[in-house]
Amino acid sequence: MSKFTSWMTWLYRIGFSICAAAFLIGCASSASKSPQASGGGGRGGRGQQSRDLPIVVTGLGAIEAFNTVTIKTRIDGQLVQVAFKEGQQVKQGDLLAVIDPRPYEVQLNQAQANLFKDQAALKDANANLERFQTLYKEGVIPKQQLDTQGAQVGQFEGAVRADQALIEMQKLNLFYTRITAPVSGRVGLRLVDIGNIVHASDPNGLLVLTQLQPIAAIFTLPEDNLPTVSRYMKRGTLQVEAYSRDDQTKLAQGKLLTIDNQIDPSTGTGKLKAVFDNRDNSLWPNQFVNMHLLLEVRKNNTVIPAAAVQRGPQGTYVFTVKPDNTAEMRPVSVSLTVGNFAAVDQGLRVGEQVVTDGQDKLQPGTHVEARGNASSRPKVAQNSEAVKE
Repeated sequence: MSKFTSWMTWLYRIGFSICAAAFLIGCASSASKSPQASGGGGRGGRGQQSRDLPIVVTGLGAIEAFNTVTIKTRIDGQLVQVAFKEGQQVKQGDLLAVIDPRPYEVQLNQAQANLFKDQAALKDANANLERFQTLYKEGVIPKQQLDTQGAQVGQFEGAVRADQALIEMQKLNLFYTRITAPVSGRVGLRLVDIGNIVHASDPNGLLVLTQLQPIAAIFTLPEDNLPTVSRYMKRGTLQVEAYSRDDQTKLAQGKLLTIDNQIDPSTGTGKLKAVFDNRDNSLWPNQFVNMHLLLEVRKNNTVIPAAAVQRGPQGTYVFTVKPDNTAEMRPVSVSLTVGNFAAVDQGLRVGEQVVTDGQDKLQPGTHVEARGNASSRPKVAQNSEAVKE
């Protein structure tokens, strides 16, 4: 029985070592790489690379047109021309529609005629006033008659000014018969057809014009993040990136514009506004986006995959691979975790290998064997995961 027990113990130890290695090998992956990495490295942690760690905060948001204008008529009349096509990109000042100008041309002519009449009356009243002044000095007429003539001159002067104001108003109405784009943007669907009588009081207007270049995004961040963001804003313009609904595809890159002046007490979040050039029209109003706000890029970090970091009663630790291919538990100090990477301040040296999967199967001294076959590498991070920038 004693020999049998000893034999079984020997088989168990071999089996555990083989199973641990097999688990690690079966979950193999190559050393991770980053577009920011530089330098070279091979197996065994003999090379070096450099990598920056961006400090990014994320929030949910929606795209808004930088300007949205409902184009309405300021005067009443018949719509005689539509100078745009639905979906057309127009520039500020481009003609959009024309209201029948003929009624306002007639009113302008009438106002000009009244002006001529009142100017003639004013001229005659001024001539009489000069004669009355002479007669009054000679004692021919009383003072009351002179004053009455002066008041009549004032009345005609007022009438002339009223006529001039009416003429300016009619000219303005004529100007309003030609409706132009107040901002550059994209035309929506036409809301009124040619031939209809339109009114200044119509609620829907003629069309909706949205400015898509540039375009804005409103997103939220927890209120605890706002002081940090505000502090970084004082240093310079902050970069933002808009990602798709699944947070996988980058749609556009822009800059942070401002932070709202109040916090929503019901959600404990604050609103922020970003602006994008949107030259390729990749963003549309009311589109849902994931916003990534870059605060800074920290350099000179010792970086490992975040999956390698373990936490337990003894604190934060990783399993490293010793030169004899055995696992060693190593306490580490993690200062920052960004995405799939963790920055380690203490506990690791440049070029060391760390285990990134199957740590629950490991104990200090467990044998780990790296294989050259890509399909059978152990989940061991090599030099590209433990590097110093």
